[in-house]
Amino acid sequence: MKSKFFLLMTSALIAIAMNAQNDTGTKTWTSADTLRWQTNQNIFAPYASANNFQEAYPTWKETYDDCPSFHVNLYIHGVKIINWQISNETDQAKRDALIEDLMTLYDNRIKYFGNLPSRRKDRIIYDKAQDYNQLKGEKTDYALIYKWTGEAIEDFGDKTYQGAISLYMFSSLKLMQNDMEQYKAQYVADFLKCSELFNAQIETAKAANNTADEESATSYKTEIEKMFASSGAADCDILQSIYGAKIEENKDNMDFLKETLILLQRVNCTESDAFLAASEYVHIIAPTAASAQGLGNKAYREKDNDAAERYYTQAIELSEEPEVKAALYYALATIAFNQNSMVKAKQLSLKSIGENANYGKAFILIGRCYADAKNFYPDDPVLSQLVYVAAVDKFERARQVDPSVADEARKLISTYSQYFPSSGDVFMHPSIKEGENYTIGGWIGETIKVRVTK
Repeated sequence: MKSKFFLLMTSALIAIAMNAQNDTGTKTWTSADTLRWQTNQNIFAPYASANNFQEAYPTWKETYDDCPSFHVNLYIHGVKIINWQISNETDQAKRDALIEDLMTLYDNRIKYFGNLPSRRKDRIIYDKAQDYNQLKGEKTDYALIYKWTGEAIEDFGDKTYQGAISLYMFSSLKLMQNDMEQYKAQYVADFLKCSELFNAQIETAKAANNTADEESATSYKTEIEKMFASSGAADCDILQSIYGAKIEENKDNMDFLKETLILLQRVNCTESDAFLAASEYVHIIAPTAASAQGLGNKAYREKDNDAAERYYTQAIELSEEPEVKAALYYALATIAFNQNSMVKAKQLSLKSIGENANYGKAFILIGRCYADAKNFYPDDPVLSQLVYVAAVDKFERARQVDPSVADEARKLISTYSQYFPSSGDVFMHPSIKEGENYTIGGWIGETIKVRVTK
């Protein structure tokens, strides 16, 4: 029995040795060499598993240098060992060299073990790109990550590991941020390509009743959409040119229409013709928050305020996204403001802020309501001027919480600060004192610090 076992082991070791010779092509290995590598693995693997990388390194290094195709454990433990070396290296040149060693380790894993189903080439590329980005920090060359993850997508298409697709989009974004003119068109094209990849993965997961994969792909897709929405590349003209012609072709395709509405909503292109057209088709089949908002925008554009209010209210009821609801409450508040219903406009603006505390437009609208409340104290012009202080406070708040409205807020602050009472007016007024608090009553209901024109 022992003799049979010995023969089997010897055959296995010879097979490994022959495989090693074929892979390296540099030296004929013997069964003794293979036995030495196995012995080394029995030494370094337990040490590495226990995070004792100093003891693991010598036997791991010897085996890896001799025969990089010996066993996948060389790479599982090797990543941890080299990362440990990098974390303990203070010399920058040596640290950079170790990072290169780590990248080569990933390349060799792809070369020798990239077809293993447990960790396929695209997942190894993702791990490689993640490590590279984290280790290089501000010195990351995003063109490299773009190249690596692009190769994974080229090889695996809509079967590509989701994290690799996400990193591809992230690196494309970084390239564009460094050179908008050169990379903007590429970034838009990459976004459309990766959206289609995730769409295909979602459909595959649905067909297989794989909820986990469906949720994961949907989450990644949502993230690249948010990234795209805030990138600066997603201007409404570009999106109109991309999606405008597709709406009519897909007027019965609810998935396409809904996704288009959500994307255009995220990038604030809700006034575009594409958004309005998609809204009409969706609302006929199955109303959504986005379709109701689109029809509300259309009604508002056509000055049908009653219909606009009805659709915006329906959109609020259908929506589950606070930022969307904030924009909808603001739209209702704008209608009220245009109808000179300042109390209602303020109430709706506060609901908007309740959904999104950093929604600067709502603060600005409240300030405008105050600024338009002329002669709030009809018998006291000095107190009426203090209402402008309350207005400027709201403009200041908008500028602080929302960079997107900062320029508008600064202009309004400059304009309405001129209407503060003068020092002489305040000095002669018995109920107020410069620098002290004063409460403006009524529907305004604000406590301000008395300030004067300069």
